[in-house]
Amino acid sequence: MRTDLQIFSFLETADWVVFGLVLLVTLASVVYGNLRRHRLPESGEEADLLDLLIMGRRLTLPLFTATLVATWYGGIFSVTEFTFDVGLYNWLTQGVFWYAAYLIFAFALVGRIRGSEAKTMPELLGTMFGPRSARLGAWLNLFNVLPITYVLMMGIFMQLLFGGNILIWMALGMAGVTAYSTIGGLRSVVYSDLIQFVVMCLSVALVIGFSMQTFGGLGWLRANPNIPEGHWKPMGAGIAWSTTLVWGFLALGTLVDPNFYQRCLAAKDVKTARRGILFATGVWVCFDFCTTFGALYALATLPEAVSREAYLIYSVQLLPAGVRGFFLAGILATILSTLDSYLFLSGTIAAYDLAPKKWKGNVAFHHLGTVAMAVVAVAGASWFHLADLNLVDVWKIFGGYATACIFLPLMAGYIWPGKISDRGFVNACEYGILLMTLHYLLRILLPGVEGLQTLEPFYSGLAGTLLGFWAPAAKPGPPPPEA
Repeated sequence: MRTDLQIFSFLETADWVVFGLVLLVTLASVVYGNLRRHRLPESGEEADLLDLLIMGRRLTLPLFTATLVATWYGGIFSVTEFTFDVGLYNWLTQGVFWYAAYLIFAFALVGRIRGSEAKTMPELLGTMFGPRSARLGAWLNLFNVLPITYVLMMGIFMQLLFGGNILIWMALGMAGVTAYSTIGGLRSVVYSDLIQFVVMCLSVALVIGFSMQTFGGLGWLRANPNIPEGHWKPMGAGIAWSTTLVWGFLALGTLVDPNFYQRCLAAKDVKTARRGILFATGVWVCFDFCTTFGALYALATLPEAVSREAYLIYSVQLLPAGVRGFFLAGILATILSTLDSYLFLSGTIAAYDLAPKKWKGNVAFHHLGTVAMAVVAVAGASWFHLADLNLVDVWKIFGGYATACIFLPLMAGYIWPGKISDRGFVNACEYGILLMTLHYLLRILLPGVEGLQTLEPFYSGLAGTLLGFWAPAAKPGPPPPEA
């Protein structure tokens, strides 16, 4: 197999036809979703806002499961890149840890979240702690959901598919996503996610099926000399336990992830949200199996390939015409289903949670906020591309801040309702931000200090939140909503 493949030169007419049909069906699903909105009996400013942000709290079980799965798994290039580099350790850090977090969320938090009248996670923080907590939480959430890594992945994909300049593809692709994400709000995102969910799951399954048929199963992989023995160790080979533990904490970031909160707030009831998370977890287990072993097949056959691109290049050469086009549509669906959700949510935070009070209910202002976040995301992705940063590292930085700084104070608010004040929550988060940022700066300024390089800044953020609890705090805030 070739490692220098330009994908567009490998495609046949059947591939382009199938690829185009999938995009048309996705667009049709957006139109269909908005036609259903126009048939709803409720109208008026408040009803329009509720439908825009959380689909009027009408999210059914199939739609909930599909949109959660599709939204949560946009980092396919980073996951397959990680598997290519470290093997089954990827499944531990990107799979097992997260499954545990999903179950905790389903059984410990869903009732409290869905019992709230809040429309967003920052608004929920406001009811639990106070207005300053809501605003700081909104800023941290915005930092977490800006879709910078997904814009970069989309650019990589489009460049591999069509050639040309990656920066131009990032801008053009983001313009298209912004257009359909602003048409009908969360409703557009959810209905497009339904199609993308089906396509992305079938695509990765097809790669495994054709790989086993062409080369053989697990025995063939285990005997392949291109896969290092350390790749078969679930705990990794020579990886520090502190690094592994960071991934465990990052998985717990699910408990403070605004996308999970948004879907739960949009679900029609608690039962729908809880069952939807459990069904989604089962799908993620299967999906992770396919992407992990698909990346190992890529390593076995293309050991000299660039790790970020290996899975895609391998799959394109493996699959027959037509199926290849469907697979490429599935890869694009995997990226877009997360990109549109993150873009819409970042626009919501900017135009609803952080906006002046007079603009909060303005749908047009929400669209403007979404466009602004699209511009910021493209600019950030361009900078990270030019700096040649690893996708997994970018992911860790952005997810790390929100998790390290919000996780402990929010969990304390759930466990001891009314005991954490508005000022107490803000102090904890601010101390976490300060120490984590300081750690990153010292890493740059003092590259020769081994301890700074080996200890993850995430731990400094957690330590900062603990210190923040000891700072002076105002009187206790209101308890969180009951289940």
